[in-house]
Amino acid sequence: MTYITLSFEVHQPFRLKKNIPLNSPDFSNFFDDQKNKEIFLRVANKCYKKAGSIILELLDKYKEFKVNFSFSGTVIEQAEMYDKDTFEIFVQIMQHKQVEVLAETYYHSLVSLFEDKEEFIEQVIESKNLIRSLSKKEPKTFVNTEMIFNNIIAKEVENLGFEAIVTEGAERILQWRSPNFVYTRISFGENDKPFNKRIKIFLRNYRLSDDIAFRFGSRDWSEWPLTADKYAAWLAATPGKIINIYIDFETFGEHYWEESGIFWFLKALPYEILKYEHLKFVNFKDVIDKIEPIAEFDVFEFSTISWADVSKDVSAWLGNELQFKIFNLLKELKEDLKENENEKLKKLYKYLTQSDLLYYLSLKGYPDGAVHNYFRGHESPFEIFSNYLTALISLKAEIEKEKEIAKKLREIMEVERIKKGLKRKGLKI
Repeated sequence: MTYITLSFEVHQPFRLKKNIPLNSPDFSNFFDDQKNKEIFLRVANKCYKKAGSIILELLDKYKEFKVNFSFSGTVIEQAEMYDKDTFEIFVQIMQHKQVEVLAETYYHSLVSLFEDKEEFIEQVIESKNLIRSLSKKEPKTFVNTEMIFNNIIAKEVENLGFEAIVTEGAERILQWRSPNFVYTRISFGENDKPFNKRIKIFLRNYRLSDDIAFRFGSRDWSEWPLTADKYAAWLAATPGKIINIYIDFETFGEHYWEESGIFWFLKALPYEILKYEHLKFVNFKDVIDKIEPIAEFDVFEFSTISWADVSKDVSAWLGNELQFKIFNLLKELKEDLKENENEKLKKLYKYLTQSDLLYYLSLKGYPDGAVHNYFRGHESPFEIFSNYLTALISLKAEIEKEKEIAKKLREIMEVERIKKGLKRKGLKI
């Protein structure tokens, strides 16, 4: 038996406004509501409603069909604000018994790369709470933002109670091994859990995933056109215990328009795969205890992987000085906020940690640069950097202002305390 996991990432960021005014730390001043709404509605009409309805129909039609979804908190918020129909489709998908909902960072952020994991933990808990409230399910499986993974992250996710984590089957880590098996994290010492009791690691088969996500509409690809029966035959001929297919949900209708035949492909896929008796759709939670790990998946911090770009590392977000400047300022602001009790500022900070905002600052050339340009739009990385930096500086100034106010209040309270003490003793100042 070969298990098949078919998983979809659903995410939309809140994009920054142009010409953010200095010293105005407010959501409406930082983020472009009109642009965010326009983009969301476009994607909702081209992808979310059509592809979501197809998924729901397939789930009801084929009881053996199972899928996995990961929703960022920001895409759920936008659906609720901009298009109630899309929001309802998302909720129906999340609540379907044949769907597993995977937790991630609520703001689709890079905070797992901070040395201090406090913000990461907070955002993961927010994601878990969102899933519980909308799906009525307890998430057991975690997928980090952009599948970013290393040994420290794996251990932290395990400590948060997850039983499995999904990441990229990066060849530079796997080397001669196959992604079509289950792995586990490395040991952290003699007092650690036994090998088979540690968190299970499921690896994305990026070749088979990218056949849909990146090559489906490529007419110069030797396998074009990709049909459901051809793809099912490839899965049937692939060795291993489990094949993990993981793609952006926006592949259907947004990245590849309806005219490409992508929806016909999606509709036919379960039927063609289920023709093979040795192929079985599963949710990750179904096989956590069924498949034993075959080895450790050892990813040292300086070898951190992701599913982005050719290099499959974190250079998509931390590959130049602009990105490092922003990233270090985000870490600094987190420290500044630790003693701050202004929930509005803390929430605003979390939105500013979105990975997309750093992704747009990439200066990479072809082929990676073409993908960055697609998502960035017409603005230059330097324009976006200027706006982003202005937002962070404004937030920092407000934090410092509140820190000074809090300091003065403490001084006043201390003086009042001393006065009261002297008064009780019958003394005057």
